[in-house]
Amino acid sequence: MSESLQIRDLAEPDRPRERLQALGAGSLCQAELLAILLRSGLRGTSAVALGHHLMNRFGSLEELARAPWERLCEVRGIGPDKAVTLKAAFELARRLAAEARRESPVLDTPAAIADVLREQLSLLETERFVVVLLNTRRRLIRIEEITRGLLDTVLVHAREVFRPAITANAHALVLAHNHPGGDPTPSEADIRTTRDLIRAGQLLKIEVLDHIILGRRTERQPKDYCSLRELGHFYS
Repeated sequence: MSESLQIRDLAEPDRPRERLQALGAGSLCQAELLAILLRSGLRGTSAVALGHHLMNRFGSLEELARAPWERLCEVRGIGPDKAVTLKAAFELARRLAAEARRESPVLDTPAAIADVLREQLSLLETERFVVVLLNTRRRLIRIEEITRGLLDTVLVHAREVFRPAITANAHALVLAHNHPGGDPTPSEADIRTTRDLIRAGQLLKIEVLDHIILGRRTERQPKDYCSLRELGHFYS
């Protein structure tokens, strides 16, 4: 049997596992990759059909990954077991991205900082405030979570922000948090908190380089983040 004939035989929509073995994972669409995780669909339908249903319902892998476990369980044909499988797969993807960042990248631009933060903050339903700790060469030491808040609300104290920086002997840090609502535009509270922390850092001789707010891309907002330094909210 020729290779082309084998591939044609394996191209049926209900055989994504065989197609992955023959053609590689990159040849499968999102719904087919989801079908491998889901293993079976609704009665009388295929796992691929269920994968397409999920993609149509949530619109993107990002929104699917954001969905709480309880919301996944509400989807007909998913249930607790499949919901757990999906959440585990997305968590493994996040950890894989985190491993790739352990090479201590140079974080000397807002875009580079946003790239490091995206997997950690972009899929969350509530605000998280973190500090990115940097050495003298602007290389990443680690990312430290400072506080979690209610939707669109976090409370940040200077002692909590600078304690991990002092412990890690960080030369500088970048403030960062997410806007779960999507719009990364800073609020007045964001600006006020940033200026307070800049002053605290000056007293401690730890430079606050920037404050990155991560949201989502829209037609009006081509970037999914904003830099308060670029917006002119930092002292010269």
